[in-house]
Amino acid sequence: MANKLSRGYRNCNPGNIRISGTRYKGEVVPSQDTAFKQFESMAYGYRAMFVLIHYYVRSLGLKTVRQIISRYAPPTENHTQSYIRHVADAILRGPDSPIDITSMDEMVLMVAAMSKVENGVPANIDEVIAGWKLYRQDRN
Repeated sequence: MANKLSRGYRNCNPGNIRISGTRYKGEVVPSQDTAFKQFESMAYGYRAMFVLIHYYVRSLGLKTVRQIISRYAPPTENHTQSYIRHVADAILRGPDSPIDITSMDEMVLMVAAMSKVENGVPANIDEVIAGWKLYRQDRN
């Protein structure tokens, strides 16, 4: 069964976040995957996605689905336009409308949509919400 899971699910990294110098809570170090991070649980993997989006918005000034996904999933590796459409549709916004990173509803839907694109299966919304709660614990 484990071999049938996507790489992102096997790594508890539903966003397929690549190995980098950035360390996240719940990250398994060293990763057994040579290219992608591994996390202790799916909740920590989702938390990392929320943290990364927060960084994109607050530090890089990326405000829209188009800007965020273009950075997150560049066309050199992905079908970025399709990815943007899928995420924008999931959060019921146009691709060039600003997102609200403080809105649990919007962010959970966005990250769940990103996970579906990354892994080919719908996200378990309870795990996404658990990731949001872990993320928010650090913001309070």
